[in-house]
Amino acid sequence: MTEAFSFLNPISSLSGFHPSWIPRLPDINVSGDREFALHNLGPAHDAIIAREFPEIATRHHAEQIHGSQISIVSKTSPQKIITHPASDGLITNLPRQLLSIYIADCAAIYLADPVTRSIGLLHAGKKGTSRNILKVAVESMILAFGTRPADLICVISPCIRPPHYEIDFAATIVRQASDLGIKSICDSLENTASDPDCHYSYRLEKGRTGRMLALLSITT
Repeated sequence: MTEAFSFLNPISSLSGFHPSWIPRLPDINVSGDREFALHNLGPAHDAIIAREFPEIATRHHAEQIHGSQISIVSKTSPQKIITHPASDGLITNLPRQLLSIYIADCAAIYLADPVTRSIGLLHAGKKGTSRNILKVAVESMILAFGTRPADLICVISPCIRPPHYEIDFAATIVRQASDLGIKSICDSLENTASDPDCHYSYRLEKGRTGRMLALLSITT
């Protein structure tokens, strides 16, 4: 599905890096709370991931509590799916580990370092951006992998934006990335609340909706 989303091109064009985005899926009933929606979306998400990421050993989910804590995937596991409690971001330099974030108005921030061959995937809405989860993640990558901010590629997914939301947190993320010394910053510029055929929007659909799925792995 990567080919359909040009906003991921800065990372998908790198050898050995595999970003993806699962958009709104038609004909799946998501008109309920988060648990109901994810239960109904689960089989479709699983099928897409199995098809697009056949090499993956373990899928990692952040719990997503609208905070700024980062979990480091530093070792392999026999488990097929791992949820990292109290985390809103995941980083790793291990191949065949799939990082995943659910999105329904907040932004997914994709990070790729082609020099140290490490990645990060963050959940950033109003709260995560105000707490500068991007800075926490980049500092974690510096300590864990020796990343230099100037080497990072940063991509911001579709998310809610004005006039549908009072805060343009995507623009804040762009400024935060620049302040950190990141040179390659790509904002999708897509508004999740403006195109309900392509996106789920928590605000537009008053909480009774599904979730897009941001995905990122190192393949080699």
